[in-house]
Amino acid sequence: MAKILMKGNEAIGEGAVRAGCRYFFGYPITPQSELPHYLAKRLPEVGGLYLQAESEVASINMVFGAAGAGARVMTSSSGPGISLMQEGISYLAGAELPCVIVNMIRGGPGLGNIAPAQSDYFQATRGGGHGDYRVLVLAPSSVQEIIDLMQDAFDLADKYRNPVMLAGDGVLGQMMEPVILDDEIKPPSLPEKSWAATGRMGRDRKNLINSLYIVPENCEIHNLELGRKYAAMEESEQRWEDYHTEGAEMVLVAFGTAARVCKAVVDMFREEGRPVGLLRPITLWPFPWKRVSALADSVRCFLTVEMNMGQMVEDIRLAVNGKRPVRFYGRVGGMLPVARDVYREALKILDGGAD
Repeated sequence: MAKILMKGNEAIGEGAVRAGCRYFFGYPITPQSELPHYLAKRLPEVGGLYLQAESEVASINMVFGAAGAGARVMTSSSGPGISLMQEGISYLAGAELPCVIVNMIRGGPGLGNIAPAQSDYFQATRGGGHGDYRVLVLAPSSVQEIIDLMQDAFDLADKYRNPVMLAGDGVLGQMMEPVILDDEIKPPSLPEKSWAATGRMGRDRKNLINSLYIVPENCEIHNLELGRKYAAMEESEQRWEDYHTEGAEMVLVAFGTAARVCKAVVDMFREEGRPVGLLRPITLWPFPWKRVSALADSVRCFLTVEMNMGQMVEDIRLAVNGKRPVRFYGRVGGMLPVARDVYREALKILDGGAD
């Protein structure tokens, strides 16, 4: 085992290589450009292929082709680039093709800026393209977790034959932290993909990769089948981290960089003997509504802290279902929440009475 310093964007690339990804198609955009830069050198070292496409639209369609041939493939971008990929992501979901898409979120809307944000939550969790579809969304909060979740991302994509998104932000992409890596990269054990379009190869029938269903009845059958798959994801793949939630009077809810800030806030309250905890969603979709609903039976109130105008708060309110008050605190436009400000907001709610 080796312990080294890695930048978050580079850790995404290394995690992908170790998960068996051998193809990357993308286009540079701040604050994630170090990721394609890293893979441009790293993938050829393991027999893989890096290709800078002419646009994000081209990138996602190249991903479609490689995924249809059964390869472990990924792309990455930030807000405006992910917006351009939405049609292709819908096609990937409709054709049931596994791939990994990384969004290191920056300030928006429009061109916004290159500072960190969480304002693409709706886009990621609601399916930003056309049609009824879902994308599994993982949200790391440390560079080590980035490494670990990249393996999960590719495994989940293959398991469900579905796109998986890793949602980070500019802080996670640019920061450096120590990570533990195996000294030797073991050849990944990849699942057999009997559905892939790789030629007949002795099969009685040819494989078709398709999301076009002209007959409405057939399109409905396809959508219902996809719906059953999404229901299985929602039942089995909810992930979260509890931090001092046992016996908590107030629970903060935050993901990614905002969750790191909220851990410091919880520690401040605990030093004073105040029972405040943190729930950190690791899957943004499926949202861990089971855990939030269970906590709502015992806590006094929730405070969600986000780097947006208030997006995840809607999922929390749905999970709480009116049982407890849910308050929101956010910073936007690339501004980061500061621990002392979140502490003051939480204290005001606690002492002012949240009921």
